[in-house]
Amino acid sequence: MSYALNSGIHSEGNVEVHKYYGGVVTVVALLAIVIQAFLHRYGRWAEFFDLPLLVTIYFGVSKRNPVSGMLLGAVIGIAQDALSHDNPIGLYGIAKTIIGYVSSSVGARIDTEHPASRFALVFALYHVHQVVYASVERVLLNRPTPFFTVHLLIVSLVSAVIAVILFSLLDRLRRQS
Repeated sequence: MSYALNSGIHSEGNVEVHKYYGGVVTVVALLAIVIQAFLHRYGRWAEFFDLPLLVTIYFGVSKRNPVSGMLLGAVIGIAQDALSHDNPIGLYGIAKTIIGYVSSSVGARIDTEHPASRFALVFALYHVHQVVYASVERVLLNRPTPFFTVHLLIVSLVSAVIAVILFSLLDRLRRQS
């Protein structure tokens, strides 16, 4: 299965579709889920970022295919729900499915290779994730979850900074043309 760059041209402009070696997406997603699950045991500082969300955004933007972005987001979200003792299965699954779709759709329309665009995208998608998560929690579980707090603003800024660094590291896993 060839994972080379798809000629660098997308049907809607000059946006590259990145391909990866076999198994990279699976291994990175599993590592993100496992690391996130174990970091919460070592203190509250681990809640300042959501590695599975960052991986969902990265591969959604890179692959630029809304269907694969949705599926990746759903699998990562449900796996994260399964490892979390606080959430019923489905909350992260629904939120990350939507984020996978949105990030893939955005990635198909604009080039998100610049660190500033990556920062802005992750910052915005973190808040979209929170709105979806809080909406689902309010509607399905009847829990008063806030849509926005100062803490969420700080977490989204920290996550965006971490994403810029993480995305540049994940870029090295791309298959060269």
